Amino acid sequence: MKSFFITLGQLVFALLMYAMGTIFFGIALVPALVLVHKVWQSVHVFEPLVRYFLIGASLSAGFIVFGLSLILVIGLTRMLLFIRLKEGNYSIFSWPAVKWAFVSTLYLLINFTFMDFVLLTPFANLLLRLLGAKLGKNVQINSKFVFDATLLEIGDNTVIGGSAIIIGHIVERGILKLRKVKIGSNVTIGSHSTVMPGCEIGDHAILGAGAVLLKNTKIQPREIWFGVPAECVRRRPHLTQATEAGNAQGQS
Repeated sequence: MKSFFITLGQLVFALLMYAMGTIFFGIALVPALVLVHKVWQSVHVFEPLVRYFLIGASLSAGFIVFGLSLILVIGLTRMLLFIRLKEGNYSIFSWPAVKWAFVSTLYLLINFTFMDFVLLTPFANLLLRLLGAKLGKNVQINSKFVFDATLLEIGDNTVIGGSAIIIGHIVERGILKLRKVKIGSNVTIGSHSTVMPGCEIGDHAILGAGAVLLKNTKIQPREIWFGVPAECVRRRPHLTQATEAGNAQGQS
């Protein structure tokens, strides 16, 4: 009987998320549809080939407008509702868990539709800031798997490599555990690596490509970690700022 109610609750929640997606997509599509409609009304004076090109271009531009509008709509919704996640252990049926699920769904709406188009651009940083992340200057994000933004802190000049996973939650035995992830300045997170909840990474550290940093692990400044699970292999020497920047870009 318990499993029945859990399944029923999951079904109801999924339907609510579909409804929420319909609303947010609908709002974000408005400016895109206005653009396409204006072009559609104006191209009748052109030859067919030119007309088809302009309509196609307006559809393409409309997709970009839709994605950027979705970023603003979702980010502003999170801010207007004053939703912030707090560290702690919660039942999956508790109010904090509902807030976590809501914010996670907001991010997934963009993750599955437009995130690939904004990686390594200021729009990716804007989205994470609107969702509650604390980002320093010149942070380069090349992954759409950066979750739980309200629990995330990243310092200046840090690089998040391609497809790296950074996550601030874990569910163990029916308990949702939320923990902050703190990443310092001038840090390189290698491609396809994983940073789990509660981890802290000091300034100038490196997490190698494909490494898995287990929950609540602390990396000291300038340490280099590799492996599954990740372990410290050595400490970085003191380098010039220009050399460090070059190394960080190479790891992304």
